[in-house]
Amino acid sequence: MSDPNFYLVMATAMLAGIGMITAAGLAGWRGWLSLKRQELSLTHQSETSHAAPTNAGARIEIADLKERIRKLEAIAAGVDL
Repeated sequence: MSDPNFYLVMATAMLAGIGMITAAGLAGWRGWLSLKRQELSLTHQSETSHAAPTNAGARIEIADLKERIRKLEAIAAGVDL
């Protein structure tokens, strides 16, 4: 254990291990960022491709759903309507 080469070899091995872990983490991070960019671009494309509903029945249904959501949020917050 007092051999200086042992410490040099161990330090080099640990440095190489840390480098491999760092490289793998960086590759994972880049992959995750790429995935999020794709999700955002798909979301943006779907928002721009769908026009606002022109049907009056659809507008009424959306307004009804929004009102239901407001009521449920008020119930969850403990507010009496």
